[in-house]
Amino acid sequence: MYAYNQDENVGGDALDYGLSAASETHELTKKMIRKRIKRAQIQKEQAKAATEAAKQSSKTTAEVSKKAAEEAAKIAKELFDAARKAIQTIIEFLIENPVVLVAIIVIVALFLVFQAFKVEILTMFGSMSETTVAGTYTAYDEDIIGVNSDYNKLEKELRKTINNTETDFPGYDEYEYKLEEIGHNPYELISYLTAVYENFTRRGMKVVIKELFNSQYNLSYSSREETRYRTVTKYGIENGEVYSYQEIESYTVSILTVKLNNRGLGKVIEGKPLTEVQRARYNVLLETKGNKPDLFEDLYTDVEIPEDLEVPPEALTDQTFAAMIAEGEKYLGRAYVWGGSSPSTGFDCSGFVCWVLNHSGWSIGRTDCNGLKSKCTVVSAAEAKPGDLIFFKGTQKNKAGATHVGIYCGDGIMLHCGNPIQYTSINTNYYKKHFLCYGRLP
Repeated sequence: MYAYNQDENVGGDALDYGLSAASETHELTKKMIRKRIKRAQIQKEQAKAATEAAKQSSKTTAEVSKKAAEEAAKIAKELFDAARKAIQTIIEFLIENPVVLVAIIVIVALFLVFQAFKVEILTMFGSMSETTVAGTYTAYDEDIIGVNSDYNKLEKELRKTINNTETDFPGYDEYEYKLEEIGHNPYELISYLTAVYENFTRRGMKVVIKELFNSQYNLSYSSREETRYRTVTKYGIENGEVYSYQEIESYTVSILTVKLNNRGLGKVIEGKPLTEVQRARYNVLLETKGNKPDLFEDLYTDVEIPEDLEVPPEALTDQTFAAMIAEGEKYLGRAYVWGGSSPSTGFDCSGFVCWVLNHSGWSIGRTDCNGLKSKCTVVSAAEAKPGDLIFFKGTQKNKAGATHVGIYCGDGIMLHCGNPIQYTSINTNYYKKHFLCYGRLP
């Protein structure tokens, strides 16, 4: 039985054996190469002789070929014998020194484990990377926000249609409303569009969102007539005296029923014929909110340009204010660009206001919302007039003071760079919540 505590230099002996075997193999290889070179020279001379002497007999050629074949076979045999001898020497050494064999086995095993671990790590990171990509909205923010705004506009038009029912359908005695809530989850909408259309654009989704909207909402009208009964007081004359009595009479009323069903956008999407991959992608995007959880929770999502908002005509009699509006309206519809300060780069809120002011009589350079506020005198809401600036707070996380600015136009309207540049009512819950102050430039 082998004793595991024998000669500690067994590893050195193994190395010596290995070097010796390798040296022998190396010498044989060198010898083989020299023979091959020699053979090649012989073949070259033979070919030359064959060219110069076309009449050389086939017997001579056969003898030369045979000799070359014998040379090659001899070299191959010598190389094989040397390799076999080297392998046999190593095997004999390992048999006599099993510790070395165990060490080699352990090294090989560790190598294989390392390779497997490396593959697992690479797979894991690859999977993490793929998950991150799968859970991210790939369209541009302005297209994402714009598409959701277009959906909001369809819902606004639906509300307007319902509110105009009695004007559009006159002549009924009664109007009966059975309405479900109007609204949608914007993350469901964008997750679906990303899963199906990937890098979509606002323009390209017009038809798609209209179809989704029509599948989500169903507005219907139905009319009916009802016979009803009421007790009325009537009068008669008997024996020259007037008397009263009560009588039940019937009457008919016409009723228009307005009914709105909202299936819910999520239910609509559930019914779509998505592939397994698209369905899985949609679920991931919905869970991660496209890795943009604040996309529909800040000021710059208010992208709708209300068609019913107009600057009060009397305000435009002020030449300074008229110049501001003339300059500002050149850029209506431009998308919000963080840090932008010119038509060539795009605008953010303060960049837009600075540009308008600098091109309508002021010279204030480029500053942020707080910089603009510092140049103004604060005025009350009652004192505010067209041409004043209006400031908001808390519209950006972790930023103090004024965080958004617009140009007040009167009648509760401002011109500002939301996303895009637009007229907006300041009387919405959002703007009331974040209102800071009005400011008047000198």
